[in-house]
Amino acid sequence: MTTTAPPSAPRGIRRHWSEHGLAFTLPFLLVYAAFLVFPLLWGVRMSLGNDDIAGTQSEFVGLDNYVEAVRDPDVWSSLWNTVWFTVLSTVPLVVVGLVLALLAHHLRFVNWLWRLSWFAPFLLPSGVVCLLWLWVIYPSDFGFADQLLNAFGLQPGIGWLTDARYAMLSIVLTTVWWTVGFNFLLYLAALQAIPQHLYEAAELDGAGPWQRLRTITLPLLNRTTGVVLVLQLLASLKIFDQVYIMTGGGPDESTRPILQYVFQAGFTGYRIGYASAISYIFFALIVLVSLIHLRLTRRSREENAA
Repeated sequence: MTTTAPPSAPRGIRRHWSEHGLAFTLPFLLVYAAFLVFPLLWGVRMSLGNDDIAGTQSEFVGLDNYVEAVRDPDVWSSLWNTVWFTVLSTVPLVVVGLVLALLAHHLRFVNWLWRLSWFAPFLLPSGVVCLLWLWVIYPSDFGFADQLLNAFGLQPGIGWLTDARYAMLSIVLTTVWWTVGFNFLLYLAALQAIPQHLYEAAELDGAGPWQRLRTITLPLLNRTTGVVLVLQLLASLKIFDQVYIMTGGGPDESTRPILQYVFQAGFTGYRIGYASAISYIFFALIVLVSLIHLRLTRRSREENAA
């Protein structure tokens, strides 16, 4: 009678990994390290040197790039443009997305057409959207925007993208039309998950439509609103495509976001090390905003639980 040999160490290790899911996550971890962790660490190294785009020089300069970035007025003006765009775009994108979702949820005729028409612009590439608004909506005198002003008896030809007073607002309007469909879809899914018997019970108690909206719908959408707000803040802070195509950062750099300045510093000024330093300063600010939002959300949940 032969006895079975005990399992070897490698087989035991494989069983241990399988029990904890490591064997299944290892391919993802390798890809994650290769395409995210390694570039992140390599970018930190580049930000501490004076690397150029050709890779002909790489001299360690320590924190000099960070000190220069903090003292650079163009960094702060570009950062302000980014923050200003985020403030102008986040509120209408959240509110309009909620309103469109409420309309689509309660409309009883050609419901699919409303949902498709409000979500369809989000599927378009950024280049198509920007060129559409650049050539059809915003051209002076014959564009749709000027024709609309003329129809209401207002003076057309205000320079939607060439006047510093209106350029940022024009980009915000384009962005709202383009990306509101994503927030609309999230809100619509959340509305469909609300139990119908809550509305029926409130209606039996005499609650009107506005009361049901204020006491049932909006409170139950708080978590969805939090998710939409965070996603929208992060997306707005990363603004680049619309500005680069529609205004190029003008007029007079009044719409240039921080990412475009990073692009200019790295690929026009050939200072990859300095551009990396600006990127990591911006990254630190985004992390700070995320931590503040997380803290406020946690405190709000603790207060509601109490």
